Amino acid sequence: MILTLVETDAAGATEVSLEAVTFGRTLARRTGGPVHALVVGARPDGVADQLAGHGVGEVHHATGEAFSAYGGAVWAAAVQAAMAATGAEAVVAPGSPRGLEVMAHLAARLDVPMAANVVGLGTEDDGEALRVTRQVMGGAALEEMLLPLRPAVLTVAGHAVQAEQVPAVSVTLREFSPEVTEADLVTRVVSTEPAAPDLSGALTSAKVVVGAGRGAGGAEGFAGVAELAELLGGALGVSRVVTSMGWRPHHEQIGQTGSRISPDLYIACGISGAIQHWAGCASSKTILAVNTDEAAPMVTKATYAVIGDMHEVVPAINAEIRRRRG
Repeated sequence: MILTLVETDAAGATEVSLEAVTFGRTLARRTGGPVHALVVGARPDGVADQLAGHGVGEVHHATGEAFSAYGGAVWAAAVQAAMAATGAEAVVAPGSPRGLEVMAHLAARLDVPMAANVVGLGTEDDGEALRVTRQVMGGAALEEMLLPLRPAVLTVAGHAVQAEQVPAVSVTLREFSPEVTEADLVTRVVSTEPAAPDLSGALTSAKVVVGAGRGAGGAEGFAGVAELAELLGGALGVSRVVTSMGWRPHHEQIGQTGSRISPDLYIACGISGAIQHWAGCASSKTILAVNTDEAAPMVTKATYAVIGDMHEVVPAINAEIRRRRG
């Protein structure tokens, strides 16, 4: 049986959690058995039915005062209790800040290795050892890792798997109140404040993203790429150097310290493709690079490349799009 830790918000299970559930189904087909989910603390209305539409047959809900606020150790205690009750062979969590922290606590408690930022399963396993592929070096490289011990503990890299619905199954909700220790409660969230408006939503959900980097030349050099993004119904993104120089706002930044995107098409203009930027765009299905340097990492890693000045290439593309649309 595979247990998936599910994070929630007011709307239900988060997108990265549904991606983890989808990965859990793939893992369940490999190992045999069902997929269960664990929700800790607040449980939005309808989340059990939502998870049933993603193949989850049982939803375990950890309740109690100890879970009224987030804490890495106390959430790990809930996961450990759910695993003990269900006999789970593996536990999967989204590769979010909470998912990574909770799984690290859990692996330490169980004295087993943890695989972070998993993007897929190996083609075969070595005996009882589970073989997974994961992102390392900020997503610049992939590593195969063996998990020889059970239970297997892993997180799924955000947007590495597409959340897929299946015909809804019959779902059972089981509430329980795990025991926790004083040590589990030492570090917890004690207060929260309203966050600043999240302006990155359009970027992370866009099917087409047009990006620009140092090659833009300055704050005035984004007219062409902004127009291309508008023509394609997409969003504009930038590299870290662009925001560091104050040319564009931070919420447009793509990369390890910005947004991670997974569009159908990413057009990277004048971006060299440093490891930190690649970590934010590696999940793009198709990448078109426009750059004067044919040896730039973004060019060598891209699906397609145009070697040329973005200030010449992009306006030509825009003109052709407008011409074809009459």
